[in-house]
Amino acid sequence: MTTVPPAVAALTPRRIGARTFDFARRCAVMAVVNRTPDSFFDRGATFALERAVEHALRAVDDGADWVDVGGLPFSPDTPEVSVAEEIDRVLPVVEAIRSRSDVVISVDTYRPEVAEAVLDGGADVINDVMGLRVPGLVEVVADRGATVVVAHSRAEPHQHLRAPRYDDVVADVVAYLEDRVAAAVAAGVAEEAIVIDPGHDLNKNTLHSLELTRRLEEVAAIGLPLLVALSNKDFVGETLDRPQGERLPGSLAAAALCVERGARVLRVHQVRETVDVVRMTEAVLGLREPAYLRHNIDTATDDPRSNG
Repeated sequence: MTTVPPAVAALTPRRIGARTFDFARRCAVMAVVNRTPDSFFDRGATFALERAVEHALRAVDDGADWVDVGGLPFSPDTPEVSVAEEIDRVLPVVEAIRSRSDVVISVDTYRPEVAEAVLDGGADVINDVMGLRVPGLVEVVADRGATVVVAHSRAEPHQHLRAPRYDDVVADVVAYLEDRVAAAVAAGVAEEAIVIDPGHDLNKNTLHSLELTRRLEEVAAIGLPLLVALSNKDFVGETLDRPQGERLPGSLAAAALCVERGARVLRVHQVRETVDVVRMTEAVLGLREPAYLRHNIDTATDDPRSNG
């Protein structure tokens, strides 16, 4: 017997790029590949082109189904990056990965010019933290037939939203995502090409992100594959009083809870550890068979699935 939210159990397989995902029964792990000198997690460790490509391919070897390339930090506290510079950062990474792997490639951008360039260069997905609010992006996605991740956020690009307030953060996120999905479909994006993201920590405080995690099943009830980006975020650090670099256990705990509540794509920095957590959670939920069965098993006589 499997135990997943009904809306998740009803998901049908979908093809993204060269790969097919059965999100009713499996989760995908998305590896973060930062082509920035000032990312909050790695502080530029993968800014050099060759380092970014090596990191992406190593993530694939570690079990990543998907790599997410970013050249523009979300934080307004980082310097402005021009459209041309963002393309120069992300397009060579996309082209290099695509020449060596069939892994799903997304690019974390809200700019239509960047989206157009990377989709032409081999990317499969646009990961938009602005929820298709920037004019022109939805038309590029629809025209190219690309998959898009629609995330919840409230501020304008590269702007602060100080002390955000919500009457009910989960209800507000659900209403926003439903509205943005409807707008995308009206603009010509196929519903089966949409993934949703509640946007942990994006214009939210720690209490908001914890509430979203606690009630994530309400977001999953929208009925589209649900991505969560929890890895090493401030809500983990503030909850546990852990600085950057010491947030892996908290990130993994949140990941397991989100999978149980319906998350089906996990955007992460540490791939190998997350893959193990995801596979263990899937097995407990009855979605995945163990890799092998030996412990207390008499292979000659036992039905290993018997409770007798």
